[in-house]
Amino acid sequence: MKINNYLFTSESVSEGHPDKVSDRISDMVVDTYLSMDPVSRVACETLTTTNRVVLAGEIRGPKINSEELVNKVRECIKDIGYDQEGFSWKNAKIENHLHDQSSDIAMGVDSKGNKDEGAGDQGLMFGYACNETEELMPAPIHYSHKILRLMADDRKKGNLKGIEPDNKSQVTMLYENNKPVKVTSVVISTQHSKDINQDKVKELVIPYIKKSIPSNFLESLDPNEIYINPTGQFIIGGPDGDTGLTGRKIIVDTYGGSAPHGGGAFSGKDPTKVDRSAAYAARYLAKNIVSSGASEKCLIQIAYAIGVSKPLSIFVKLADEDEIKVKKIMEIIDKNFDLSPRGIREMLKLNNPIYQVTSAYGHFGRKPTNKGEFTWEKTDKADLFKL
Repeated sequence: MKINNYLFTSESVSEGHPDKVSDRISDMVVDTYLSMDPVSRVACETLTTTNRVVLAGEIRGPKINSEELVNKVRECIKDIGYDQEGFSWKNAKIENHLHDQSSDIAMGVDSKGNKDEGAGDQGLMFGYACNETEELMPAPIHYSHKILRLMADDRKKGNLKGIEPDNKSQVTMLYENNKPVKVTSVVISTQHSKDINQDKVKELVIPYIKKSIPSNFLESLDPNEIYINPTGQFIIGGPDGDTGLTGRKIIVDTYGGSAPHGGGAFSGKDPTKVDRSAAYAARYLAKNIVSSGASEKCLIQIAYAIGVSKPLSIFVKLADEDEIKVKKIMEIIDKNFDLSPRGIREMLKLNNPIYQVTSAYGHFGRKPTNKGEFTWEKTDKADLFKL
């Protein structure tokens, strides 16, 4: 028996959350190498803690002076907004432990002779789309992201004084007949200056709920169900308050729990790693299928083996679970889309330095830019799926 009426919650975290600081730095490393050589191989993990950043991982690409990378790390921290006693772009200690990629991995991934380029790892990746928002994203994660993104924009412009970079949001929505009908609670926890109290924090933050969520979803929201810093003051935050690591916010990065996740993080990986590129391709397919009107929702899974070019399996699930429609869509995908690692990179133009901007506020539901960012959000293949 299907459950059609329920509450569902998703959360987001800001670019100043310690895990997101780590994601940003790791993606900066990816962009730096790809900007110098588009076939660079990068797998970079970052740890952030009190006034310390540690880079580790494997690289194959141009030689980049360690001091240059350290300076770029400082630029990331500065742009996010950290110049605090416990974490500052000026004096944080930054260690670089990046080293050459394993020759065993390179052997499996590289094209050679009659062998096409293989996947950079084994694994399974998911893509999802639904018609709950214009961006074809689940509503709770979409609005959770938007609250924090607008707060960050105003903070950086100097229009949100007293609010610091480390923030979290959480939106709970009531679904009736599998459609979101209203918001039942909102939680925002935000780092703030020691110069303002919690009443002032609430005064500053609550307007962003109304700016981010359509009024029809908020009409019956009980003011007592709006929680701003429910634990009390939040002055010590960011990497000084909690250790950050690359890849710990994979549900925030994707669909807020509305769809499965394959398990592999995105940030810090060049696009030969199918954890990243195939997840983007699966979203691209799912979004175009929903955009075509073929289904209100679409879930796609793609699986790979390390060193093997072709996907091991492709799975498509539609809202109505119509097997005939699924079969037709599978035939369209097989005929029109090359889902080998090379095919995905060429289709979505992924060998470009486009990844820093993905590191916060979600990899999906974003607008494609003229810089080549978020190509997987285009709906230019929707006509193919009109059945």
